[in-house]
Amino acid sequence: MKLNIALLPGDGIGPEIIEQAKKVVLATALKFDHSIAFSEGLIGATAIDRTGSPLPDETLDLCKSSDAVLFGAIGDPKFDNDPKAKVRPEQGLLAMRKELGLYANVRPVKTFSSLIDKSPLKREIVEGADILMVRELTGGIYFGKPQGRSEDGKTAYDSCVYSSFEVERVVRLACDYAMTRRRKVTVVDKANVLATSRLWREKALEISSGFNEIKMDFMFVDNAAMQLIQNPGRFDVIVTENMFGDILSDEASVITGSLGLLPSASIGTLTSVFEPIHGSYPQAAGKNIANPLGTILSAAMMFEYAFRLDKEAETIRKAVEESVREGFVTEDLDRKNPRSTSQVGDWISDRIAR
Repeated sequence: MKLNIALLPGDGIGPEIIEQAKKVVLATALKFDHSIAFSEGLIGATAIDRTGSPLPDETLDLCKSSDAVLFGAIGDPKFDNDPKAKVRPEQGLLAMRKELGLYANVRPVKTFSSLIDKSPLKREIVEGADILMVRELTGGIYFGKPQGRSEDGKTAYDSCVYSSFEVERVVRLACDYAMTRRRKVTVVDKANVLATSRLWREKALEISSGFNEIKMDFMFVDNAAMQLIQNPGRFDVIVTENMFGDILSDEASVITGSLGLLPSASIGTLTSVFEPIHGSYPQAAGKNIANPLGTILSAAMMFEYAFRLDKEAETIRKAVEESVREGFVTEDLDRKNPRSTSQVGDWISDRIAR
């Protein structure tokens, strides 16, 4: 199979971790006799510095013409520390989600048995946790209009807006995923306060009637945040709106013990984007110390979700699990004997090849 993949390294540690994922994808393609064509594009602060735009037209066209996109990270302190900046790296990410129709972010949260003690939570709480978080990505308060500030600058406002269509498609996707798992879906909202959440409940109940084998329950977001820490094992698939999903999925990273371990897929109508959930970590940029496992596992999700190549995806996951089990990991997971970013990428690539 010929696979056309767009690479968007982005900012900070993005280029380093994407390079490791690229090694792993090439090793996997060679093992399973696939042909890979990589093309690279600019996004984020790097793109602003070179073109003035956080998402140049050339990058968007590249994504649209690719079978899948491997994305690193965006963000730069010079923009974070300037609240008056009119052009920001994050605008490139939001624009990409809108233009590619990336309507659902899918994040698996699963513990590694050899890393359970790295989690700040007790072993008996996190052991066996296996959650699939599905976050709506193109609606809600991040995109709602009107949005802005008053003329005197003393008042700011945002609007949370959802349509039935936006809710229905992401809830239906979550139910489809649940059918391949333990067949339980938890819809997280704030229906006691928000009109948009009441729309979510209404549409989720309608959709659940078409999935008789699925058990669907509902949970307020504040309770869900607590339950994720107290009893993560109660969850199978979680589906929620944009901002709640953004917060809860990052919170769930403590279950695994490191943000650097978690991959994600953003499912779209034109193509899909695969990326680690962590940020650009500018303090580590260029030091060859960043954890590439989240990006490599995102490449595994790419093989599974974009190309339906389950054996290839499982091969990558097994190689990652072996590197973790044997302690061949970066300093965030082993401060006594850390390996570099590139060493971890090489080790996993070699393991796949052998």
